[in-house]
Amino acid sequence: MCQVDEGYHDQLERQEVPSVSKKCVRCKEATAVVVIRAGDTYCRDCFKEYFIHKFRAMLGKNRIIFPGEKVLLAVSGGPSSCSMLSQVQEGLSQNAHKKLRFIPGIVYIDEGGAVGQSVEERQRTVSELQAVFKATGFPFHIVPLEQVLDLPSSVVVTAPSPSERPASSYKAAVDHFIQNDSSRCLTPQKQDETLPANVQESQTRLLQQLIGSAKTLTAREDLLNTLRQHLLVHTARTEGYSKLMLGDNCTRLAVKLLTSISLGRGAQLAQDTGFSDSRYGDIISVRPMRDYSAKEIAYYNHLFNVPSVFIPGLDTKTTDKASIQRLTESFVTKLQADFPSTVSTIYRTSEKLQTACKSSSTADPCARCLLCMCALDTTVENASAFQATLISEQLSQTKYLGANSTAFPKQSPAPVRSESTAPPGQCCSSGGGGGEDCGRTVEGGGCCSSAKVAETTDVRSLLCYSCQLTIKDMSSVDCLPQYILSEAQKRQRRSQMKEEISEFLLDDGDES
Repeated sequence: MCQVDEGYHDQLERQEVPSVSKKCVRCKEATAVVVIRAGDTYCRDCFKEYFIHKFRAMLGKNRIIFPGEKVLLAVSGGPSSCSMLSQVQEGLSQNAHKKLRFIPGIVYIDEGGAVGQSVEERQRTVSELQAVFKATGFPFHIVPLEQVLDLPSSVVVTAPSPSERPASSYKAAVDHFIQNDSSRCLTPQKQDETLPANVQESQTRLLQQLIGSAKTLTAREDLLNTLRQHLLVHTARTEGYSKLMLGDNCTRLAVKLLTSISLGRGAQLAQDTGFSDSRYGDIISVRPMRDYSAKEIAYYNHLFNVPSVFIPGLDTKTTDKASIQRLTESFVTKLQADFPSTVSTIYRTSEKLQTACKSSSTADPCARCLLCMCALDTTVENASAFQATLISEQLSQTKYLGANSTAFPKQSPAPVRSESTAPPGQCCSSGGGGGEDCGRTVEGGGCCSSAKVAETTDVRSLLCYSCQLTIKDMSSVDCLPQYILSEAQKRQRRSQMKEEISEFLLDDGDES
């Protein structure tokens, strides 16, 4: 038997654990400090050069941002967006090798009211980010999410895009910019600040009521993302920016791709995960950080002291199965730990995706989703998976109603019609007895109940399949912001008018 006092140290040989190269794979001289992947080891200077080059190459390869354009950087305070801000600041510095030639601005959406933060916590977060923004010298705008309740209906309407310039004109634009405008842009400009106005407590309660109307965390996160995007586009339009730069990295886009497929957004994947997104027409969103993994960004921020601010979200301190987004993120990150090529494989797949729907810039306004502004994927033929899902849903509801009627055959009270459930063509105050009109008319004439019925029954028909699922999880459509409901009524009236005059319209084939 083995004895405790016996020694085996002299007989055992220590096996060397295989390790990566301790020298930088680029310069072959300096000691490596970062291991990105197996075999990819970099020293501090080479890693910085590699990181900066990847950002410049992404912008230069796509050639969407022309010299002199105003670009709004959407900074959430997280590592990825703060790293993006640092790259822009580095590219506009005096000693930059290949300078960036656009005019940047910063926007931060304060979502503290939606996640239940106190006023003191929100002010503390804003002050921390304000110090980061002031250090850059760029103009910045801090916008509370409560302002989404007062947006105009033009936010959910695709604005006419400016005349597209071919890629061949990019070099000519660069030469013209260097000759004429370089001296003007090198001149220090005054830093404009747009600080958040005092948010009323009633507005915060309405926002919390809107987010809380979604029954599941999946729907709440999807709704919050949509509202945030609307507010970003509105800020870019009002401040005169033509491009919106987002900080989505490779890991985040891999999670987003699988999440979108799970939520039924397969037709919108190319716009949701691609480098550029032109669904809003005049405002083009770009994702220059999409080639960086979360690991690379974390290393860069740590080595070069890039500041970031932790801001809790709706999914903070939740379990892995709390929502589809949270479950997908947990699945991808855990799989990435054992199989390091997981994220890159998913990401490379997303690069090959193209949408089969009509372009958002050329489609009819009524042929786009009311919330996400993508082309509708619900106008399909009868023999499709979407129609089969609708039929299955209708049969399930019919079966449920039939079961209730057989379980309670004697309880059949007369239906009680509330103000919003009066049948079309009948006044809500008449009660079926032919009483007087309620006196509250809406635009276009008629009782107020007709407009409310139109809102609740026709909003889903104006949405894509994924946004229909989000609205289905909401307790009431009336909680939606007014600009969305107004645009829904406008589109419905336009469709009705088109139906009425359809006999007098010429088809595309008749015009020729």
